[in-house]
Amino acid sequence: MTEHMSPAVVDREQWLAARLAHLQDEKDFTRKRDELSSRRRELPWLEISEDYRFEGPDGERSLADLFDGRGQLLVYHFMLGPDWDEGCPSCSFWADNYNGTEVHLAARDTTLIAVSRTALSEIERYKSRMGWGFPWYSSLGSSFNYDMGVSFTAEQIGAGEKLYNFGTQAAFADESPGISVFAMSDDGRIFLTYQTFARGLDMLNSAYHMLDLTPKGRDEQDLPFGMAWLHRHDQYPSRSD
Repeated sequence: MTEHMSPAVVDREQWLAARLAHLQDEKDFTRKRDELSSRRRELPWLEISEDYRFEGPDGERSLADLFDGRGQLLVYHFMLGPDWDEGCPSCSFWADNYNGTEVHLAARDTTLIAVSRTALSEIERYKSRMGWGFPWYSSLGSSFNYDMGVSFTAEQIGAGEKLYNFGTQAAFADESPGISVFAMSDDGRIFLTYQTFARGLDMLNSAYHMLDLTPKGRDEQDLPFGMAWLHRHDQYPSRSD
């Protein structure tokens, strides 16, 4: 138990009363979340007519090809730029949650992939190091990342233009995280149905949600920045250090 934690210690009856009161708050939140998800599904769609091209282990693929025969596509914009030595630690934290989900998503007509604006060889090298199995494609040479609002030029960054997160934040780096959701109609037309960035990505990170259940929570309030504690999963100090 840390010094900043000062929980009340009560008997079973008082504990149960407090828990039941909080359960009502949780139920209210769940209903509001369901309502928000319903409104999200009612958002208008944007047709994508650009002929984007991606490189994968099996060669060049179109955006339509990335659906892999399904009607819905989730694209995680992984921060790995063309001159980077390794992937972003935060994106790597998020990607650790993706392994093993593909089969379940596929059962609901959905494909999950990652896309980065770097050479496929760099993607494959880092993917092998991390032990990930989800599909991951290169968009290098395409305007895809720029058009999706996750890659920015040096001039844009230097000017402090508010381009990230739907124009609400300045571009702080040449690559930023996000997720784009696409749907394909029966006649093959492709639509952008949803995007989210920054804290909107929290919903994809089950490890954070697990920490939210604990007494310490994410325990980041005293850190220089939110994820200052984070390492790539193969870079944490051993318990014997």
